[in-house]
Amino acid sequence: MTAEGRSPLFSVITPVYDPPLDVFRETATSLIEQSFTDWEWVLVDDASPVGTVREELVALAARDPRIRVRTRSSNGGIVAASNDALDEATGEFAVLLDHDDELTPGALEAVAAALAADPAIDYLYSDEAVVEDGIVRGEFRKPDWSPERLRHQMYTSHLSVLRLDLVREVGGFHPDAVGAQDHDLVLRVTERARAIRHLPEVLYHWRVVPGSTADGRDADAKPYAWDAGARAVTASLERVGIDAVVAKGPSRGYYRLLRPSPHGASVSVIIPTMGSRGLVRGDPRYFVVEMVRSLVERSSGLDVEYVVVYDPPTPPRVLDELRAIAGAALTLVPFTERFNFSEKCNAGFVASRGDYVVFLNDDMEAISDDPLGQLVAPLAEESVGMTGARLLFESTRHQHAGIVYGSGTIYPAYYRTAMDHPGAFGDLWVNREVSALTGACMALRRATFEEAGGFSEAFPLNYNDIDLCMKVRSQGRRLVWLQNVILFHFESISRETAVSPDEIRLVQSRWGSMRPRDVYGLTP
Repeated sequence: MTAEGRSPLFSVITPVYDPPLDVFRETATSLIEQSFTDWEWVLVDDASPVGTVREELVALAARDPRIRVRTRSSNGGIVAASNDALDEATGEFAVLLDHDDELTPGALEAVAAALAADPAIDYLYSDEAVVEDGIVRGEFRKPDWSPERLRHQMYTSHLSVLRLDLVREVGGFHPDAVGAQDHDLVLRVTERARAIRHLPEVLYHWRVVPGSTADGRDADAKPYAWDAGARAVTASLERVGIDAVVAKGPSRGYYRLLRPSPHGASVSVIIPTMGSRGLVRGDPRYFVVEMVRSLVERSSGLDVEYVVVYDPPTPPRVLDELRAIAGAALTLVPFTERFNFSEKCNAGFVASRGDYVVFLNDDMEAISDDPLGQLVAPLAEESVGMTGARLLFESTRHQHAGIVYGSGTIYPAYYRTAMDHPGAFGDLWVNREVSALTGACMALRRATFEEAGGFSEAFPLNYNDIDLCMKVRSQGRRLVWLQNVILFHFESISRETAVSPDEIRLVQSRWGSMRPRDVYGLTP
């Protein structure tokens, strides 16, 4: 309680175990000097072996009535100490602060303003900076709420602010989640939260100290945390009814979801083509033929039809080869109108029958296993409106890893970066929500495409995919880029797509300026 006898807005929760005192004093100063004063600080000393730690805590509490200290008689670990702090808390929101980190000046004031603007917020997180020896080594500019990413990585991290009643309702920190207790708690809270808010400001300095999670130099530090995180994600999937197996990702703290292919699902693959021919790895090929061949060879257990929308210049030999590869699963749709990519795709959709539709360019080749099943599997979640894949140039550099809409541009993220590039804070290691996906490879439920009204034929060449993505997002659905679905896209790496001023004006007249930030935190 505050000195006035009422509950504070914030209860800052800090388990303490043997921190360097000079570092802890900087943590304390960062809170005590906050411009917003309606808080309490609940510190739980987890039986620190150095007696001067307890003396420091007692002295702090003596100087400020908002600071309360509880001392455990024996060491119980971070979960036990954190739950003790929750038991003592009286505020409306819990603010998680580690004993060796810092709040930035004005952090609590910014959070309080956001909470006042939307009383339904049950969880809020901010951007953060990694600090070493007093120097900012990097800033994590996080995406807006991204549940798919949270299953692959504890990206929300610091600063985390949670409605205290909801924290208690879900049982606080769980003992079996030691090492990933924050990830586990945030998963459980966000499953029930009314509103979740990302505050795109750096409000927290995550200090690098040897052996800490922030110290990525020691890959073996806290190996149990990786296992605990996998268990936490698995438990979350079970609670929300998502059928998937959780595996460890490419580095500590990253995970992968292995979703089973929806056996027997009807999928219509719609490919517009002119039967173009070119060289791939020095060998000539008809692109659409090898595109379909790669899908037939790598897809099983699905009811697939291949709807090929072809222009008159398409050589008869191409159609014959497609019939030989796909057999009765092939539907050929002649298109004799003036070229309009959107109109061709819509014509293919009208001729299709699948519960799921996958739109693909013809100059592609699938190289990952079960590409169609993996594209449509996340669409079992009603809130997922569209999925897209990792597309690589022949050089294996990225052609598509999600599209930035904002920050002054519409542009493919990580364009031309190496295939093994991790991306900023693991962007390329995780499935994640994005602002838009390329029309070269996108999957939707049939009903979602119909509800969105299909591709707008006002965009005959460029931005038809952006427009469709924005329509799907306006339905309240998420667009998810899948790092494990990989196709080559043999579009020339030296070619720059020409976009007319009229196309730019049209997309902005529909969906607003490109000047605001991209809400999913990607850079061009």
